[in-house]
Amino acid sequence: MSEYRYDLHVHSCLSPCADDDMTPANIAGMASLNGISLLALTDHNSAKNCPAFFEHCKRYGIVPIPGMELTTSEDVHVICLFPTLESALEMDRIAGEKLIKVKNRPEIFGRQIVVDENDDPKCELEDLIINATSLDLNAAYETVLSLGGVAYPAHIDRQANGIVSILGTFPDSPRFTAYELNDGDSAEGYVHRFSVLSGLKKIVSSDAHHLWSISDGSEMIELCDDPYSSDLVRRRLIDYLLGR
Repeated sequence: MSEYRYDLHVHSCLSPCADDDMTPANIAGMASLNGISLLALTDHNSAKNCPAFFEHCKRYGIVPIPGMELTTSEDVHVICLFPTLESALEMDRIAGEKLIKVKNRPEIFGRQIVVDENDDPKCELEDLIINATSLDLNAAYETVLSLGGVAYPAHIDRQANGIVSILGTFPDSPRFTAYELNDGDSAEGYVHRFSVLSGLKKIVSSDAHHLWSISDGSEMIELCDDPYSSDLVRRRLIDYLLGR
């Protein structure tokens, strides 16, 4: 077993609410300074910056996890993580088809920048990606699982787009195997309110939109990674979060 310091919820310059300097290279560099060895990119409803993210994480010896923060039809944010770039990009295609189409207004919402492997801008997405999709919680959960990934509610301890504040409870369906907190100190109170959480994997991540907000490396997961490869670590992480 090996310990991995992690942050599994980080936004790049593709998310309009993130700083433009949240490029894959800058994210990987800051995470490396913080001692993080397992890092997920989770832009809103898109994985288009994950290929560049992979390249820069490799340069810093970080295991990259491709993902997205999906907005369901209930307006709940769900973290979706995948074992391969291919599966994440397939989810990108599906989410793009299900996204409620509204043109972005960069002067109001921010830019949506896709970068290449050199961290240079390739294009900007025209449709606003922070809108809800037409996938409800159950459909989103089943779709991610069908692609070999894991889906779990993001920042359940927040009012904005948190599953508890939106639904008033932590639902029995879908049968989530994990949940995310933004503040790890809030765990006891939520487990007391919703006993189902005691049997789920707890993840504490930053939801960073700025470089200085990336996790300080204090959160750790133990994974079996022998014989070591980044592909194996990604799959072991997915298994861990699925409770396997």
